Amino acid sequence: MASTIPPPMATSTANWHWKNKTVTQWAKQWFDRELTAIRISGEGSEEVAIERVVEVDGDVELGQRKSKLITIYDCKVVLNWTGTTSDGTAVEGKLTIPEVSHENTLDGTSDYVYEWSLSTERSPAVDALFQLAKGRLPAALEAKFATFPAAIVDTHGKDLTVSTQSSRQGTPAPTSVPAAGAPSSSGDAVLKKKADAGSGAVKKVQKANNTTTVSADGHFMAAADDLFGLLTDEKRIPAWTRAPAQSTPQPGAEYSMFGGGVKGKFVSLSPPKEFVQTWALSSPTWPTDHTATLTTTLDQGSDSTKVTWTLEGVPLGMEEEITRNLQGYYVHGLKSIGLGTML
Repeated sequence: MASTIPPPMATSTANWHWKNKTVTQWAKQWFDRELTAIRISGEGSEEVAIERVVEVDGDVELGQRKSKLITIYDCKVVLNWTGTTSDGTAVEGKLTIPEVSHENTLDGTSDYVYEWSLSTERSPAVDALFQLAKGRLPAALEAKFATFPAAIVDTHGKDLTVSTQSSRQGTPAPTSVPAAGAPSSSGDAVLKKKADAGSGAVKKVQKANNTTTVSADGHFMAAADDLFGLLTDEKRIPAWTRAPAQSTPQPGAEYSMFGGGVKGKFVSLSPPKEFVQTWALSSPTWPTDHTATLTTTLDQGSDSTKVTWTLEGVPLGMEEEITRNLQGYYVHGLKSIGLGTML
């Protein structure tokens, strides 16, 4: 009997793949294009504008967690502004915005800070224009910043969202071997026959035999005991993952993070220095029934705490992806709540 083509994965499963894309260079171009379009006119002939984006310092990423696209960014933006006074005097100055991030753009948990400087020699007309710039440019800038997350998703979201067509793009596997978690219909039929014949339980997906270890780390301006709580307390975990979590920090207790994207059990806890967990990814590319071991160590120094995530048991071929995700979701997740990381 000819085998039938297996149906495409449902979106809710196909897009569980935990991944992210760095778009920092694109973001710099976006800021340069969008912010230099800002011009404000006064009541008379006065006018101020953003002349140039001098610097965009920081990281911008788009992540996907269990079908959700999430923007992750924290940037310092430095601008040159110019203007013309009512008497025709050309005015120049500099504006630094120390933080443009998800927190002040979308969450509203922190306010924008504007650091102004004036390069032109002062006069009543120059001072009046300076006040126009300080009074009107922030609102125009914040209106632009508010469109930034949507622009990231619109431009790059298609690169992270797995197609629900039968092409299986984004979950590659050798053509001669069914992809993990997605066996062919003919394979299903053989497995079912063996089970019906009483041949015993047959696993559809082999466990990963060849594995390796990956790690990521970051320095955070917080005490080790505070970070330990942020990483294990289910009431505090969503602050930096922006997704529901379940976590009871005691040996043998199950946990779930990133909206179910990562699951496992606590193995041991030594507050505030270390805890060990089993770790499994809810993704079509992660082998069924396979678990890795995540060891999180916290080393408090005189002015910061170094947190290191060491993941043992990563299937060969997934090292780069998992390392990138540890960096993006754990390190940058904590960075996104303003802990002043030094990477």
